[in-house]
Amino acid sequence: MTAADSPTAGRFEGREHILPVRVYYEDTDFTGVVYHANYVRYFERGRSDFLRLAGVSHSDLLERHDPAAFVVTRMEIDFKRPARIDDALQVRTTYDSARGARLAISQRITCGETLIATAQVSAACITLDGKPRKPPAGLVDALRPWFCKDQA
Repeated sequence: MTAADSPTAGRFEGREHILPVRVYYEDTDFTGVVYHANYVRYFERGRSDFLRLAGVSHSDLLERHDPAAFVVTRMEIDFKRPARIDDALQVRTTYDSARGARLAISQRITCGETLIATAQVSAACITLDGKPRKPPAGLVDALRPWFCKDQA
């Protein structure tokens, strides 16, 4: 497999991670508009690829001597404009802070200069039996350069 054949994890511009996403037929309802639940998938891809590009691997977290995972505990989405079949979207993600077991994440989806949707996400780090835990030190250190300045 060549680099051109590899899926992209997006790129960073300052604190913001940008992930390109194309809208396919399967993403839409019968009118050609993106079905609302698919925005949750796009936002998830943005959060996961942010972590991947920052050097945090979900599989590595699971293979630790003290395994860790993430769960979304709250997500507030504001839909601004519809995305449509064939649109080239950008999922824009910032990890804002870490406090205790919680991570605060801000996300937005754009199509060109048009704002499509925004999301405020709270995620928690958990043990494999579902109990909250502080994120591993290496994870917080890897994210620290992207936190808001007052959270660094």
